[in-house]
Amino acid sequence: MTNSLIRPAWTPVTIAMMVIGFMIAWPLGLAMIAYIIWGERLDAFKQDVNKATDKVADTFKSATGASRTTYSGNAAFDEWREIELSRLAEERKKLDETMAEFDSYQRDLRRARDKEEFDEFLKSRKRKPAPRSKKSGGDIIDT
Repeated sequence: MTNSLIRPAWTPVTIAMMVIGFMIAWPLGLAMIAYIIWGERLDAFKQDVNKATDKVADTFKSATGASRTTYSGNAAFDEWREIELSRLAEERKKLDETMAEFDSYQRDLRRARDKEEFDEFLKSRKRKPAPRSKKSGGDIIDT
């Protein structure tokens, strides 16, 4: 439930949280504005940071000579272990792909819901009669 209420969009809940954040401490309100504006990009940013830190960690491992695999001395166990580790890596890759697909699906649903709400707003706006402007008393009359 909170996932749909607190999403990176200009919703009444996020606006209220922004105002409350500014009342408590201005950095909180500013952080909420940043979340509303750039929140959709956080997942991609997080994945990019994770990939970058993994590369850095791998670089340090290879530079220090630390190997990812350690051997037990039992060839059959080491072979089984390597097979299981590669299977788990493949499962992890499938899980990450599925998670990325689901995140994309959720983003598309949010966009569709936002578009639907906006279209409804436009329809309701068209139904209301346009306000008539009053003529001011200082109109210039050509003679």
